[in-house]
Amino acid sequence: MSEEKAQTRKNHANGRKGDLAERLGDMNVKIGAPEFHYKDYIRVLKLARKPNREEFRTISKISILGITLIGILGFIIYVLLTELPKIF
Repeated sequence: MSEEKAQTRKNHANGRKGDLAERLGDMNVKIGAPEFHYKDYIRVLKLARKPNREEFRTISKISILGITLIGILGFIIYVLLTELPKIF
């Protein structure tokens, strides 16, 4: 009985692949893994430099501001979804 179920599932899966192939038609779609070019990464690392104190402070302030705004927005949504239904 389990062999029949396995064969049925396999046939069903192959049927879905066939349907997809029919829908794609003659598009000749080839999907592969992205290529890895280590030279691009080395070039970026050569151009990168350590930020000075002022740049670091600016980046830190912007990051803290962004995290704070997202936290406030999350808290407002939480309050609206938990406390507001209790009122009505």
